[in-house]
Amino acid sequence: MPLMHLLTVLPHLQTNIDERPALQKDRDVRPMKVAYLVSRFPKITETFILAEMIAVEQEDVRVELYPLQRERTSVMHPEAHAFMARAHFHPFLSPAIVSAHLYFLRRRPLTYLRTLGTLLRANWGSARYFAGALVFFPKAVYFARQMQAEGIEHIHAHFASHPAAVAYVIHRLTGIPYSFTAHGSDLHRDKHMLREKVASAAFVVTISNFNKEIIVQECGEAWRAKIHVVHCGVDTQVFQPRQPPVAREPSRPFTILCVGTLHEVKGQTYLVEACRQLLRKGVPFECHFVGDGPDLEKLTRQVEEAGLENHVRFHGRRTRHEVLKLLQGADVLVAPSVPSRDGRREGIPVVLMEAMACGLPVVASRLSGIPELVDHGENGFLVRPGDVGGIVEALLRLYRDPVLRTRLGIHGRAKVLREFDVRRNAETLAQLFREKGL
Repeated sequence: MPLMHLLTVLPHLQTNIDERPALQKDRDVRPMKVAYLVSRFPKITETFILAEMIAVEQEDVRVELYPLQRERTSVMHPEAHAFMARAHFHPFLSPAIVSAHLYFLRRRPLTYLRTLGTLLRANWGSARYFAGALVFFPKAVYFARQMQAEGIEHIHAHFASHPAAVAYVIHRLTGIPYSFTAHGSDLHRDKHMLREKVASAAFVVTISNFNKEIIVQECGEAWRAKIHVVHCGVDTQVFQPRQPPVAREPSRPFTILCVGTLHEVKGQTYLVEACRQLLRKGVPFECHFVGDGPDLEKLTRQVEEAGLENHVRFHGRRTRHEVLKLLQGADVLVAPSVPSRDGRREGIPVVLMEAMACGLPVVASRLSGIPELVDHGENGFLVRPGDVGGIVEALLRLYRDPVLRTRLGIHGRAKVLREFDVRRNAETLAQLFREKGL
């Protein structure tokens, strides 16, 4: 009888064994479907996410974009149009959202209620995160249902704040694994629910070793191996020195560039004061600010009071190709970041990578993960946050020594090619999706 039973079962076993390589082969050929959760899209200042999605798709990964909100903007990077056409935008309330909640309440009532309870409990004490939990939970449940239908295999959220919380909810309801990238203020400003997000994630990405240590201190040494440092990167085939190089005319003013949201955390006020001191020292210069934000009026007034109207220009929002053109025409990029009064601080400003990829020397603050990119005296200069004198001294050295500018620029591009190239880092991220996200 046992022999007869074995003879009966053996053909079925053989069929299953024969089918498995074919199934595995199909899985290897088919692009992996990864949902990207972002706060807003298309956000002009988050070029790094757009560049990452483009590069990740070149690694045989299909990106499905799920923005929590649609960004209303008149300026958009040309590369964002393709993602806009297929982004999963949805209102905060709709019949489809109600249907999704009823679905999970019927199918997984305890999981639904426990997930909502954890979301509210873990964010209690943070007005911003608690309000975000209430606002985004309905949409998170709808996204969970939609991702199931779309066959999403992994979720990656950019920012440890609301997007990571939404990824957590979707994971709890569906079992789809998730990861998130922690950048700057999303990690430094408020750490509510960080432990729960890290514990439930398949893996965690952060853009600097500095951030990794912050997460370990908050969540515990047990999670260290789960946290991977994957630098934000830039497309070094786009951001590169002007070809052919154009010799700087002696009569042309020394050109300073500063790119970023006009906000306290970016420290532009210290650069304006540095410009005032450069003018007093007789340096012929132009300073160009790219970006807009809440500090525009304040900075404009500071420029007028300092008598710098003929030396400082505000360009407003610009696409990355317009920024590229400005970088290729500048002598130095300055990123005078400082910790803000409400606890914000930079991670590693991507514009520093863009400038260095273009062969520009940079002046930046010795803050957060910035020293992991800028090596003082090797590819740029680091100053203490808010140190106007340090900014002036660095700019004077670069103004007086064109050979130094060239040397720092060459070393800066080499550093970006080694460690901050978006294609190389996207390859690492795609490999993490495949190895740890399933």
